[in-house]
Amino acid sequence: MTVFRAGDKVLIVACEDDPRAIGRTGRVLDEVPPGPLTNGRWTVDRVAFWIAPVLVHAHEIRKVG
Repeated sequence: MTVFRAGDKVLIVACEDDPRAIGRTGRVLDEVPPGPLTNGRWTVDRVAFWIAPVLVHAHEIRKVG
């Protein structure tokens, strides 16, 4: 399992939560690995002005930059 850190810039390659986020970049909000509350999904913000923060599984995002 890939571990991300708060502030990591990521590319969203798939997103069950909101398909409009696919192909966009955002920043990981979580400071600890996700747990049962989010069903093991990471929170990614700053995707777009009109897209709220999305929840994604680790296999749906890739670190960039």
